[in-house]
Amino acid sequence: MSAIRLLVLGAVRQHGRAHGYQVRNDLEYWGAHEWSNAKPGSIYHALKQMAKQGLLHAHETAPSTAGGPPRTEYEITEKGTAEFFKLLRESLTAYDEKMDVLSAGIGFIVDLAREDAVALLKERVRGLEEWRTSVTEYYTPQAGPESIGHIGEIMNMWVGSADFGAQWTRGLIRRIEDGAYVFAGEGERFTGVLAQGEENPYATGERHPEDER
Repeated sequence: MSAIRLLVLGAVRQHGRAHGYQVRNDLEYWGAHEWSNAKPGSIYHALKQMAKQGLLHAHETAPSTAGGPPRTEYEITEKGTAEFFKLLRESLTAYDEKMDVLSAGIGFIVDLAREDAVALLKERVRGLEEWRTSVTEYYTPQAGPESIGHIGEIMNMWVGSADFGAQWTRGLIRRIEDGAYVFAGEGERFTGVLAQGEENPYATGERHPEDER
């Protein structure tokens, strides 16, 4: 699973309608360019591809401020919304993906109902526990990694990763069950979207040919 599709769909959905540079600016504001593959070229490519796939609707608007061709604004479609929630649910339950996938999922977790988020995170814990059990069929943590040579360090890393992942997820579940954050249907939620004209303190400043389109 690629985090870029979830990130781009989620960013467009939060705006309602946004041009490519707005999406890029939001993702840089969230630091996604540091922890995912959300680089300018990938973002603009994802927007065009998902428009072709019917997940986004592309609107041509007035010419850009740079005097170039009409800027394209994107709006998420019904199909795109279904894909967004599918990817979001997968990102929260998949325990064998890269960290950027989980990070993207956590970024949009409040788009779910509170009970749905908890249920998905509990499924993640179950997956981590099952994975840990499968590893310990070949490796006994109590015996230490040296018991099977240096390869044991790999098994030790996997077990440690599963233990930490489950511990962290249980902590998040606890906080959500105790009332942390505002979820879908509960009132106004934090979005982290920059206001029109608001300066992005985390922008890379790197120019890209698609910025004005």
